[in-house]
Amino acid sequence: MQILILGARGNLGSQLVKIFSADKDYKVVAWDREEIDITDKELVFKKIRELKPNVIINATGYNAVDKCEEEKEFKLAIKLNAEAVSYLVEACLETGAVLVHYSSDYVFAGDKKEGYKEDDEPNPINKYGETKLAGEQELIKKSGQGLKYYLIRTSKLFGPKAGNEAAKPSFFDLMLDLAKKKKELDAVDEEVSGFTYTPDLAGATKKLLESDKGYGIYHLTNIGRATWYEAAVELFKILDKKIKINPVAGDKFPRPAKRPAYSVLINTKLEMQRGWEEALREYLVESQKSVKS
Repeated sequence: MQILILGARGNLGSQLVKIFSADKDYKVVAWDREEIDITDKELVFKKIRELKPNVIINATGYNAVDKCEEEKEFKLAIKLNAEAVSYLVEACLETGAVLVHYSSDYVFAGDKKEGYKEDDEPNPINKYGETKLAGEQELIKKSGQGLKYYLIRTSKLFGPKAGNEAAKPSFFDLMLDLAKKKKELDAVDEEVSGFTYTPDLAGATKKLLESDKGYGIYHLTNIGRATWYEAAVELFKILDKKIKINPVAGDKFPRPAKRPAYSVLINTKLEMQRGWEEALREYLVESQKSVKS
């Protein structure tokens, strides 16, 4: 089976390439921005027609949440998170390829204390969430025309750093970097959601593709929920590092975009992933190994 991975040198994309390349049943084609501009409609159609992959996994996307509130950045985000997705949808309809696309907990308002199931109604409260929802809608509106798709919502990604310099550092990476310079840190003790380890997400994506699950919307995160503050406390607890973490309100930091207060994604369809704390411990161990090597 031939599988095309877009955004292949990003944080998630690089893990997808690693997972699928390890299985001899897959022929992996890995494209990043050097190989294709997914906002170029004609180029997308030309290259996908020529390749004719069985599956396309779209791990690209705009994710600068605060910058997205600016008009110019919002237009760019729409191009990447919605318009480009529509090109992939049309290319998949033409070639018969299955499309795997990732979305975000930020498509929800964050006002449901019990969290959000796959069929709950999205209602984003920031511009970034609007662009991710627009991308989702491109898939959903073509499902009646025979589009075969898996729409995977996830949240708060962390994991091994990709080789791509443009890849965004995770919250944990930022905390570790700040801890080298400061003796105490502030972390927002609000905005409850789940954390997701990219190797686990990549592995779960492969399992989903190989399962007999129907096409549609899926929620995939590691088990557990936490605020940014709680996550920071757990990080330094695992490291046994003495550093003071101050719980603060969200308005402590000048962030243009509103955040959902409670955007936990409830998985009702798939095998549960391990706890995010266990995944974080593995990440820290593997990070230490790579530093020593």
